[in-house]
Amino acid sequence: MSQEAPIYDRLITELGDVPTQVRREAERTLRDLERVMQPSMPLGGYPPQVRPFPPA
Repeated sequence: MSQEAPIYDRLITELGDVPTQVRREAERTLRDLERVMQPSMPLGGYPPQVRPFPPA
Protein backbone atom coordinates (compact mmCIF):
# COMPACT_ATOMS: atom_id res chain seq x y z
CA MET A 1 0.00 0.00 0.00
CA SER A 2 1.15 3.50 -0.70
CA GLN A 3 1.53 6.07 2.08
CA GLU A 4 -0.31 8.73 0.03
CA ALA A 5 -3.71 7.04 -0.32
CA PRO A 6 -4.11 4.20 2.17
CA ILE A 7 -7.92 4.38 2.09
CA TYR A 8 -7.99 4.04 -1.70
CA ASP A 9 -5.50 1.17 -1.60
CA ARG A 10 -7.57 -0.59 1.06
CA LEU A 11 -10.76 -0.20 -1.01
CA ILE A 12 -9.01 -1.65 -4.06
CA THR A 13 -7.85 -4.59 -1.95
CA GLU A 14 -11.36 -5.19 -0.59
CA LEU A 15 -13.52 -4.42 -3.63
CA GLY A 16 -11.22 -4.58 -6.63
CA ASP A 17 -10.20 -1.69 -8.87
CA VAL A 18 -13.73 -0.55 -9.69
CA PRO A 19 -12.72 2.60 -11.67
CA THR A 20 -10.52 0.49 -13.96
CA GLN A 21 -13.27 -2.10 -14.41
CA VAL A 22 -15.79 0.63 -15.25
CA ARG A 23 -13.39 2.24 -17.74
CA ARG A 24 -12.78 -1.09 -19.49
CA GLU A 25 -16.53 -1.80 -19.70
CA ALA A 26 -17.19 1.70 -21.05
CA GLU A 27 -14.48 1.26 -23.70
CA ARG A 28 -15.96 -2.12 -24.68
CA THR A 29 -19.43 -0.58 -24.90
CA LEU A 30 -18.12 2.25 -27.11
CA ARG A 31 -16.44 -0.27 -29.44
CA ASP A 32 -19.69 -2.26 -29.65
CA LEU A 33 -21.69 0.89 -30.40
CA GLU A 34 -19.24 2.01 -33.08
CA ARG A 35 -19.57 -1.41 -34.71
CA VAL A 36 -23.38 -1.48 -34.71
CA MET A 37 -23.85 2.20 -35.56
CA GLN A 38 -21.78 2.11 -38.75
CA PRO A 39 -23.97 3.41 -41.56
CA SER A 40 -25.05 0.67 -43.91
CA MET A 41 -26.74 3.05 -46.36
CA PRO A 42 -25.81 6.43 -47.78
CA LEU A 43 -27.16 9.49 -45.97
CA GLY A 44 -30.08 9.74 -48.43
CA GLY A 45 -31.57 6.59 -46.94
CA TYR A 46 -31.65 4.50 -50.12
CA PRO A 47 -28.82 3.19 -52.25
CA PRO A 48 -28.72 5.18 -55.54
CA GLN A 49 -30.11 2.30 -57.65
CA VAL A 50 -33.15 1.73 -55.37
CA ARG A 51 -34.65 5.21 -55.02
CA PRO A 52 -38.46 5.02 -54.67
CA PHE A 53 -39.07 8.05 -56.91
CA PRO A 54 -37.21 9.43 -59.91
CA PRO A 55 -35.02 12.47 -59.21
CA ALA A 56 -36.79 15.80 -59.67
